[in-house]
Amino acid sequence: YIYCDEIDLAADTVLATLYAAKKYIVPHLARACVNFLETSLSAKNACVLLSQSCLFEEPDLTQRCWEVIDAQAELALKSEGFCDIDFQTLESILRRETLNAKEIVVFEAALNWAEVECQRQDLALSIENKRKVLGKALYLIRIPTMALDDFANGAAQSGVLTLNETNDIFLWYTAAKKPELQFVSKARKGLVPQRCHRFQSCAYRSNQWRYRGRCDSIQFAVDKRVFIAGFGLYGSSCGSAEYSAKIELKRQGVVLGQNLSKYFSDGSSNTFPVWFEYPVQIEPDTFYTASVILDGNELSYFGQEGMTEVQCGKVTVQFQCSSDSTNGTGVQGGQIPELIFYA
Repeated sequence: YIYCDEIDLAADTVLATLYAAKKYIVPHLARACVNFLETSLSAKNACVLLSQSCLFEEPDLTQRCWEVIDAQAELALKSEGFCDIDFQTLESILRRETLNAKEIVVFEAALNWAEVECQRQDLALSIENKRKVLGKALYLIRIPTMALDDFANGAAQSGVLTLNETNDIFLWYTAAKKPELQFVSKARKGLVPQRCHRFQSCAYRSNQWRYRGRCDSIQFAVDKRVFIAGFGLYGSSCGSAEYSAKIELKRQGVVLGQNLSKYFSDGSSNTFPVWFEYPVQIEPDTFYTASVILDGNELSYFGQEGMTEVQCGKVTVQFQCSSDSTNGTGVQGGQIPELIFYA
């Protein structure tokens, strides 16, 4: 680069190049490395890049890493890269108030990290050594906030906790007079999902909006990176009913996320949330296809006076019709009234 002014970055060399660019004070190349890292950022590498961004003192990249880790916490914690982070980064992740994950997943990730850390330190793979390498970081895991069955079947039987700790936590769940614990006992706040509502009104008619295996679909694009957590859907207009919903998110025909679940509609015109297993990362200025196939014979509410552009907080969402839609949903009316997302 210094001789030819050409930049040719690759995933396996970009961090080493950034190190060299910082060392020899080549700011333009360093900026190009950071841009490359930001565009290739995902739940798989966010924890490793967080560790590196702190080392290289790149606050913008650090902030972007945190956005991904918060929104896609369970994917990030289960990634191979999580086990490669340093102890200081591990502590900062375990402290994170906005981590959007079940505490049992946080606990299991910390144990996986401890196993790899034992290997790095040439220690025998024993429960005692796992606890030793975790040190005080163990108490940053909010074990008392786990669901009782997660604790009883997971953490309590892991062997990492002492008998006294296990006993005290069981008492914490059940006793009126709760013991003092070293563990943080207040649940994480997580992230509050935002809802983008694309209709100005909704209605029902006696002869339409049924679901018999046909697809309701809409395309959308955003101007900032967001994480789609699920859709808000309409339900029955003829009293309470249960629906089976297959939701799907695609980009240029490639499925990025899907889930099959049921939801109960109480007969009101409210929307009812249906969630993906993990939030899906959505890049700006690209159209994605949101689809749902509903099974439920009851007549349903449907949206009217649809908007082609909706401002939702700091995010602008554009909508356009999808060729996948075979049940009548479009920009002006139909199903999928809400996108539920983290930003």
